[in-house]
Amino acid sequence: MARQAPSGFSTKDEREKSRRIGALRSLAPYLWPYRGLMIAALLALSLTAVISLTLPLAVRRVIDNFGTSETYLLDQYFAGALGIAALLAVGTGLRYALVTRLGERVVADIRRTVFDRVLGMSPAFFERLMTGEVLSRITTDTTLLLSVISSSVSIALRNALIFIGGLVLMMATSPKLTGLVLLLVPAVIVPILVLGRRLRVISRENQDWIAASSGNASESLGAVQTVQAFTHEDASKEQFGAMTESSYDAARRRIRTRATMTVIVIFLVFAGVVGVLWIGAHDVRAGGMSPGALVQFVIYAVMVAGAVAALSEIWGELQRAAGATERLVELLHSEDSVKDPATPRSLPAPVAGQISFEAVHFTYPARPGVAALDGVDLTVSPGETVAFVGPSGAGKTTIIQLILRFYDPTAGRITIDGVDLRDLARSAFRRSVALVPQDPVIFAASAADNIRFGRPEATDAEVEAAARTAAAHEFISALPEGYASYLGERGVMLSGGQKQRIAIARAMLRDAPILLLDEATSALDAQSEREVQAAVDKLSADRTTLIVAHRLATVKKADRIVVLDAGKIVAIGTHDELVARDGLYAKLARLQFTDGIVAE
Repeated sequence: MARQAPSGFSTKDEREKSRRIGALRSLAPYLWPYRGLMIAALLALSLTAVISLTLPLAVRRVIDNFGTSETYLLDQYFAGALGIAALLAVGTGLRYALVTRLGERVVADIRRTVFDRVLGMSPAFFERLMTGEVLSRITTDTTLLLSVISSSVSIALRNALIFIGGLVLMMATSPKLTGLVLLLVPAVIVPILVLGRRLRVISRENQDWIAASSGNASESLGAVQTVQAFTHEDASKEQFGAMTESSYDAARRRIRTRATMTVIVIFLVFAGVVGVLWIGAHDVRAGGMSPGALVQFVIYAVMVAGAVAALSEIWGELQRAAGATERLVELLHSEDSVKDPATPRSLPAPVAGQISFEAVHFTYPARPGVAALDGVDLTVSPGETVAFVGPSGAGKTTIIQLILRFYDPTAGRITIDGVDLRDLARSAFRRSVALVPQDPVIFAASAADNIRFGRPEATDAEVEAAARTAAAHEFISALPEGYASYLGERGVMLSGGQKQRIAIARAMLRDAPILLLDEATSALDAQSEREVQAAVDKLSADRTTLIVAHRLATVKKADRIVVLDAGKIVAIGTHDELVARDGLYAKLARLQFTDGIVAE
């Protein structure tokens, strides 16, 4: 199986141009609210760096006065060293606590912001990006940011302070030896820049493959019964394995590049320290500097070298974090084809429920060449029940999706009570709509919570009343804990018909002026269908109801039946009128009903 780069991602050249460490500046808005915590963390970090730089001064005094007869001086120096160590321990613990808290807080805010943003995106967004990939960005990428904010950045800043302070103190100790050390700086910086650029590109590729494999796994596990029923396990395993191996290959190249950079930098730094120490030893023998001064210089040199080595490693982490940040920013800055107006209008109160389609044309973004609706003109009066029938792909479900404003018409407009949907806030007008989808969604919660989903404030008595009306009370009561029974992920404990009755009860409890039924009884047996149909008839009596159905028995009592074919309205009328015309509806009826039923 050939491995291809995950779809929807930038090309390698685009990544190479766009992956800059400056991408981390995008985190500034999330850090700014906690600037007090940041300042406290920086003070603790600076304190530990300063304390670390004072230790070599104590060591120099101890060595230079080691042969003195005044022992009390040695005691004072050692006591001072112990006090410095205590301050260093306290400062380090404080720095860790403050920085870790800051990282956890900022990452929690980012996760919430990304989730809030994605949850409000229209379905067109998810046509381009798999749900599993979005979850990978919210979890894997933010976990990487947590590591960087709560650890890598503070370590980098501390080592940067040690590097600068150590360099200054090295110069004060021995300008000659410091000059020799500085000659090595270009040799150290070059591999960091060259290999760091390559590391940045590979890190982004690694994260992309992780996200792609997560999306693939989410899709396969979400449809595990279908995978098993069609014995597709081996193919799914192979596909996931190929993506995982691609991720591993990218990770291996990243590790190799980073290891190479670390080896080169550390060798050059410490080779320079050894060379400088050799020259310094000759200066001590010649009386040019004291042994304590040489030891002090060497300690500072080691600290500076260690800081450079640490910074080279942390640079790789920052490169990865920059890629993760850009991936999250891509989600936050994604343009949605469906947007709320800057100043939304309000529906007249109370909502009457008149729905009008005015010359509506629509094509799905993923299928721009195929018209899902082609010039639809229709007005549904308040309280009217209108059914939509037609062959598969005629545009019936598209009608429902446009009324909910999951998409906007390509041309024309849709209004509720005379107000264009595009002039309304989506969350506002959707409160006036109740939906029973073709594929009912059951959440991993109790039966009562699933019914209460559209009206969280509903009482237990109202939940039970809705369940009884939807013919769901009997099977819910038979569950181990009744209405408190956990239904499992996607409602695995329920049959298809039971799921649909839960969804109908949810819509009934919603008690909205507009009711949308998309194949609401398709998974019910004949007895349950009669019971639910009676409930739907009662529910739709005083509200605007739109019914999408293939089974014509469920729409015979509708006030009007709209026949769709290839996105166009080809006929409108009652059941008897449409049968009498002997058009598409009559043909569909003959396929489903006996001659006796048709003749009614």
